[in-house]
Amino acid sequence: MAIQINPKFSGLVGIGVAALITISLSSALHVRTAMGDKPSPRVPLTVEPVIYTQQDHYDREVSYLGLITAGRKANLGFEVPGTVAELPWREGSPVAKGEIIARLDDAALRASYRATEGDLDQARSELELGRLKARRQQELRETGAVSREAFDETRLRAEALESRVVATEARLHSIAIQLEKASLRAPYDGIIGDRFIHEGAVVNPGSPVVHFIETAGREANIGVTVTRARALVPGQEYTLTLRGQTFNSPLLTVRPDVDPVTRVTTAVFSLPEDIDAVDGEPVSLLLSESVPSIGGWLPIASLLEGNRGLWTVLRLDRDGDIAVTVREAVEVVEIRGDQAFVHGTLADGTEVVASGVHRITPGTVVSVGPASTEVE
Repeated sequence: MAIQINPKFSGLVGIGVAALITISLSSALHVRTAMGDKPSPRVPLTVEPVIYTQQDHYDREVSYLGLITAGRKANLGFEVPGTVAELPWREGSPVAKGEIIARLDDAALRASYRATEGDLDQARSELELGRLKARRQQELRETGAVSREAFDETRLRAEALESRVVATEARLHSIAIQLEKASLRAPYDGIIGDRFIHEGAVVNPGSPVVHFIETAGREANIGVTVTRARALVPGQEYTLTLRGQTFNSPLLTVRPDVDPVTRVTTAVFSLPEDIDAVDGEPVSLLLSESVPSIGGWLPIASLLEGNRGLWTVLRLDRDGDIAVTVREAVEVVEIRGDQAFVHGTLADGTEVVASGVHRITPGTVVSVGPASTEVE
């Protein structure tokens, strides 16, 4: 007759066997651990401290933007009408002072000049003849051979010829001036910025021919606030930057008016001759100003981003060479390079973890190394 086993009894037996196996394995592991090497004690992480020095202000560098301007620039044109015969220069061509930029067709003027020279020679000859007749008649008048009326007529004719010579000389000088004005010359050393006409064009007096920019005497016109402008001293040198190049430049003057759009006044600086600058190029003025604010400088690497725009640092609660890290909240006021000016709950002279703060949590025991010297 077959023996039937209760299924509930079989389940209890299985659970009991599994429990015995678990207890046996746990006991074996404990015995093995007790018989093995004990783990070495954990060595605290070494951190580099930085000392937070509190101050009542900080200095910052302020930059004001301006433009390079030529000392002189103008649209040059002829004072007389005519047809442009020569204009050899192109944009960007350097031209020395007194050099001809453009020339009008002066053939008619030269012909008139030669004709007037002939008139002048004729007038001078007639004047000489008239003076000889007047002297002769004066001698005859003294002997009574010539009447007074004839003598006065000859004398006045000579004076009229003298006035004719003077008028012809003036007319010749006027034509010479027109010939000179038919050539457009550079009023100073400069560069052709733009040209508005070409050869063959008929121009009227005052019509612009070229835009001419002086190469010497360049200036920097920089807009500064009225408050800062009052502290600027004409004649004193200030620091300017152009295309990454820093140089000193003397202040010429500060304009007495305020731009209605930008609400700033203009400081005019003289550029050194060795500075290569182009008219209209941006240039900056660097000034240092003191900002009243209680706080201190810390390396940016010592900051951890917190909540609501605040940042946190890890203060070191030191006990000899061992310290415990404590979280402190700070607010960043100014950033300069790898340094940040902060203020918050830190006390003056507090030691702060200088870097690697992302590896450390508040309450961690750390070993304190040599102090950092990176703080300003």
